[in-house]
Amino acid sequence: MSPPARSFSSLPIHPALARALAARGYDTSTPVQAAVLDRAHAGRDLLISSQTGSGKTIAFGTLLVETLLGDAPTFQRAPDPAALVIVPTRELAAQVREELGWLLHDTGLRAASFTGGTGIGGDLRALGRGVDLVIGTPGRLVDLVRRQRLNLASLRMVVLDEADEMLDLGFRDDLETLLGAAPVDRRTVLLSATLPAEIRALARRFQRDAVAVDPRRAARDTGVAPAGGAAHEDIAYVAHLVAAPDRLAAVVNVLRIFDLTGSLATPAAARAIVFGTTREGVAALHAALVARGFAATMISGDRAQADRDRALEQMRHGEARVLVATNVAARGLHLPDVDLIVHADLPLNAESLAHRSGRTGRAGRKGTAVLIVGLHERRKAERLLSAIGARATWSAAPSPEAIAAAARQRLVATLLEDTDTPATGPDDVAALLHTLEGRQSPGRLLARLLSRELARLPVGEPLTSVAPPAAASREPRPSHVGPRRSQSEFASDGVVFRINLGAKDRADPRWMLPLICRRGGVTRREVGAIRIGARDTTFEIAGDAAHDFSLASARIDPRAPHVRIDRADARPRAAPKRR
Repeated sequence: MSPPARSFSSLPIHPALARALAARGYDTSTPVQAAVLDRAHAGRDLLISSQTGSGKTIAFGTLLVETLLGDAPTFQRAPDPAALVIVPTRELAAQVREELGWLLHDTGLRAASFTGGTGIGGDLRALGRGVDLVIGTPGRLVDLVRRQRLNLASLRMVVLDEADEMLDLGFRDDLETLLGAAPVDRRTVLLSATLPAEIRALARRFQRDAVAVDPRRAARDTGVAPAGGAAHEDIAYVAHLVAAPDRLAAVVNVLRIFDLTGSLATPAAARAIVFGTTREGVAALHAALVARGFAATMISGDRAQADRDRALEQMRHGEARVLVATNVAARGLHLPDVDLIVHADLPLNAESLAHRSGRTGRAGRKGTAVLIVGLHERRKAERLLSAIGARATWSAAPSPEAIAAAARQRLVATLLEDTDTPATGPDDVAALLHTLEGRQSPGRLLARLLSRELARLPVGEPLTSVAPPAAASREPRPSHVGPRRSQSEFASDGVVFRINLGAKDRADPRWMLPLICRRGGVTRREVGAIRIGARDTTFEIAGDAAHDFSLASARIDPRAPHVRIDRADARPRAAPKRR
């Protein structure tokens, strides 16, 4: 079995990739990169267990070159695509396209990404110019195939990245359509953070005698820890129990103390992501943080791709230090140096908690995930933490007094800092002292200056006193993600919702399920029976997810503003007239 990590120079890697990696300063592989390049796996289908942040994009990039180029110096272009990479989200598609762009620069491979939420005209033009490597989301790829503009008959390799996420979002039928359109003798590489029965069934159906690759197991067997550690090893979980009206105040205070403590090596470069459940809530939270002086930006599902890209660039370049986001930022964003995650709203399920929190504590870097928990949400928070095998430290949210004390400590440290570069020149300081000399005593002058500085220090928000739960410190249970719930479970506590699409709109459960998951921020495990009617469709949502689903699905999707989702026991809202 391969060792967890090795030097790239010792691995069977194409010269073009070796040059690209060296130019970027990569000299040592991650465990997953070393594992997939094992010579015993050459040309084989692979079923790879891979966590977010493990270096998997470079890993399957090396496999693409191994399969498409072999020993040839560059790729010999053909009329139709030779490789396909399928990902669950637009953001992940953009990240994969960016990462593979520099990695494959000298190979001659032409790559392009195709995702929903963007104009299809650009996709058609890109295909017309010729594409060797297609990267895209399932829905848009199927659309292009059905338009007969994307021909998959010449594919030599298919990669399914974050396959568990794609199944959770209800893309099974789209995946089967795409894999069914590809040649049977292609090479298929499937990457998934977890390997539930559904993933293994997909692998058995569409892969040929696949080799299971688990770098984490390799690390255990060889006694060498992977570079990134265990799934939660580099993430410290903290939970703050707060009164319902204090959620915003708690978020503000967490960010204040994060900015002041100086516990990070380079606090000026530190970044945080604050997650909310709904687009409206994220917009309100972003506005509140900006009003309080935070350098914050935001992304959510209703924002144009250009706006999302601009927000991410602001974070990367340090123009913004706080990103406020919905779950659209939980996976697929290229922000490797996030130090703090704040769950302003509890995520809907354990997978979401793991993926949100997984935006920090990456590549050996330590991080902190803070959960803001309302009094009525305590048990839900405990269940979520237990489900991912994480143990949180429960404490009161940072108080205004704690923030004031931290601010004073930061001021003292700054004034006593030993530096050879004064803020102003020594001549200016001497001239000013000469002007003030005799007009004010040094002690009184210092007191006035300190009073002015103290008045400028950041302040915390007042909070209602809430005692943290003593029972929350118990050991977590082993992580477990169960199968889709049985119909009897939905019958006991499921909530019925209605969507204003029916047989008249050619509604079909195969495409309704991804729509329901996307609009309500749930996975297919929380969705029960879908019943198509003449003018509308009813479906069930698990009881413990129904409240959050109702909030999230009530927001208008600008991509389909005429689609409305309501509880079936509520009076349906009227859809706007189409123009």
